[in-house]
Amino acid sequence: MVAALGAALCFGVASVLQAVGARAAEPGSGSGVDTRLLARALAQRTYVAGLAFDAMGFALELVALKALPIYAVGAAIAASLAVTAVTASRLLHVTLQRVEWAAVGTVCGGLALLGLASGSEGHGHGSAALGWGTLAAAGAVLLVGVAAGRLPDRTRAAVLGLGAGFGFGVVEVAVRLVDGLAGPALYALLLGGGAAFLLLTSALSRGSVTTATAGMVIGETVGPALVGVLALHDRTRPGWGPVAVAGFALAVLGALVLARFGEVGTPAPPAEPAPEPTAPATPSHGTG
Repeated sequence: MVAALGAALCFGVASVLQAVGARAAEPGSGSGVDTRLLARALAQRTYVAGLAFDAMGFALELVALKALPIYAVGAAIAASLAVTAVTASRLLHVTLQRVEWAAVGTVCGGLALLGLASGSEGHGHGSAALGWGTLAAAGAVLLVGVAAGRLPDRTRAAVLGLGAGFGFGVVEVAVRLVDGLAGPALYALLLGGGAAFLLLTSALSRGSVTTATAGMVIGETVGPALVGVLALHDRTRPGWGPVAVAGFALAVLGALVLARFGEVGTPAPPAEPAPEPTAPATPSHGTG
């Protein structure tokens, strides 16, 4: 759980930095799967810094996924929105209202309940069909991105965020299924992660970052949790099932309330220099 919360800390900071970097880059084609936009975003230092935090977060997430049920890790990762809220309040001078601080407390309380209730990860390794299913789901993420690029901005951001969440969810499940240096689960991990970054970058560059973040939380939390319980035999401590459900619900609910703090304003353009004062015109002496 310490590793999962560390991952949430990294992902929460990364979301603020990546939003600033994506919006500072030259606008893309509008496609939900825009590799050129990603390349231009990579030229922004803030975006690269966000990727560094993402890399640290992913390493910690791998540690957590090897010891905890997927639902526990997913709820902890959803708490990255609480980190985003606090980071935005400090770095971007966003004022947190009482309801937002209450939401931060709700997320932390839900995670505390989940940590108390979660048992060890299930011993199920999934069938071959599940491995191929994760690969198919990773490919479907790209199709979602292509279709979402034609939608109006607000709907586009929501669908792209949801698709990115599905991609990150595929990664969470694939980590549990990977066995060796080949196989559908490994390919699903790589394709799902890459597709998720493409969709998320496109969502952050246009439309509402708030809407995109909320969609991402739902996509990467609910689906993988169900797969973990139904296919990989993740369980709670005996008799603690209702506590785990309550903790999961509180963490996700609080994270969704805080999703609006993923909204990072477009960096202001540099101020133009003031025009230099002109010397008063001297009267001309014409010939009479």
